[in-house]
Formats: sequence, structure tokens, C-alpha cells
Amino acid sequence: MPTPKIVLFYAFAPLADPEAIRLWQRDVCELLGLRGRILISAQGINGTLGGDLPNVKKWLRKFREHPAFKTADIKWSEGTGLDADGLSLDFPKLSVKVRDEIVSFGAPDELTVDEHGVIGGGERLTPEALHELVAERGDEVVFFDGRNALEAEIGRFKNAIVPDTETTRDFVGLLDSGVYDHLKGKPVVTYCTGGIRCEVLSSLMTARGFGEVYQLEGGIVRYGERFGDDGLWEGSLYVFDKRGSVDFSDHAAVIGTCAGCGAATNRTANCPDPSCRRQFVVCGTCVAVPCEQHAAEVTSR
Repeated sequence: MPTPKIVLFYAFAPLADPEAIRLWQRDVCELLGLRGRILISAQGINGTLGGDLPNVKKWLRKFREHPAFKTADIKWSEGTGLDADGLSLDFPKLSVKVRDEIVSFGAPDELTVDEHGVIGGGERLTPEALHELVAERGDEVVFFDGRNALEAEIGRFKNAIVPDTETTRDFVGLLDSGVYDHLKGKPVVTYCTGGIRCEVLSSLMTARGFGEVYQLEGGIVRYGERFGDDGLWEGSLYVFDKRGSVDFSDHAAVIGTCAGCGAATNRTANCPDPSCRRQFVVCGTCVAVPCEQHAAEVTSR
């Protein structure tokens, strides 16, 4: 029986010919019937793909043939299913593009990479090392969410600071505004889904004078694999595919609040109005409610 799998991956390294890599990855993925999204720049590659397990493994063998990607951390998860043609149900199509940034912070000139990855990023912490830091420094440790604010509504580290961001590009302006300058004398642990956004965010914070910056190695994904819901994480993990979110155990906390009725929920949904691009945390009952009502409910609370 076919086994649907999803892989999440990235690698920071100087790439001399991003367009050639785009064509190579597009051809390999099309040949193997993989769907998903890959972004490539002169600074590296970032992507998530879904398909039948044997074909994903074949892609991985090809991917690791490139010297810059040989040691890339590949994160695996279960897919929802495959259609009659063996294509992933979690992604509508395959998209492989070249961009100025593989994570859109809007600051491509600030990021410097070499063959070892990002230069000037925060110190890496394994999940175990994170627990050691918290045990040693206690409430002094600040968790800083490196994702969009909506993602944090359904899951986050306990007592984390969640910046008011709609897109990743909002972080630079917030850091430059000085609103978080009071954290510059504290140990700040940046975290994100799989680790890539914090590679960049931690380097941006370090460049702005944050003296003790860390990044959670492997992101929330690796932390959840190690400690599940029996550690410092609470809630569900937002993911950028049709699954919407994933849980690390059968006792994950439900911390999201429906924008329509206020009920507890761990799901998000796009506004049903095709002209609207907003997304909300909603329960199953309110998922078809127009976004104007969602916005009114949020404002009134």
C-alpha cells in the first residue's frame, strides 16, 4: 500500500547557479511525482515536498548528491494521503522558484553565508540543551517566536514573546523600532517551525546588539519529536500544507480561540470569500463565516 510522506528541508550555502538548481530540482520532482514548494537563492535552498515514500527516498538520494546539500537536515512527517495518480493530497501542485531570499525577511543584503551556513547567527541549542539552559537560568530565559503571529495562536512555547507579525518581513521593522531592546541583556531563544527562519532572525538580532541569542536547532519539529507535549511546548504546530496543523501526542493542549465564537480550537482556515486573503483561527462550526464577522469578534474581545 502507498505510504504518503512529507519532508521539510533547508540548507544555507553559497550557490553559484540557482537557476540550474531550480531546473534540476523541478525535473527530479516531476519525474518522481512529488508535489510541494521549493525556493532557491544564491544563499541556499528551502522546501517541503510530499509523495509516496519510495519516491521521496529517491529524491533524497539525488538531493544529497549536491555537495552543498549533503548534510542538510531532513525532517519527515506523515502525509494525509495520495490521489489515484499517487500524488500527494497535501499540496495542490509542484512549485520550484528562484528568489532573492529563501526566507522573505526583506533583508537579503544582511544575510551572509559560507559553506558552513549562516554567519553570525545565534548559538544552536538542541532540545536537551534548551532544557539545560532553562534549568540553569530559569525565568531569565526569553522564548522569542520567529513565526507569523497567527501560527503562534494555536501553539507556542510557554510564556513566549510573540511579535505582532503578519509576514516574516515585519520582523526587521519591529527590531529596528527598539520595541524589544529591553531583551538585549537577557538570554533570548529564537524558535520557528523547522529552524530556518531562526537562522536568519537570530543573525538579525545579533547584528542589532542582542548579546545572548540562541536558536532552537531543528525548530519546533525536532523539539516535538524529542519531548512531545511533555516539555515546554504547548498546543499544535501550524504547517503550510493542507494538514493545517500537526500534534506531537494524543494529549496536545488546545490553546487556540475561535475568532467566530470563542471556542477552543487548533485549526485555522482561509476566509471563505475568494477576494479575501486573511486567515483566522476558527472552529469547525465557524469556518464558513465571512471574515468581516471574524474581525468584528476579535476586535470586540
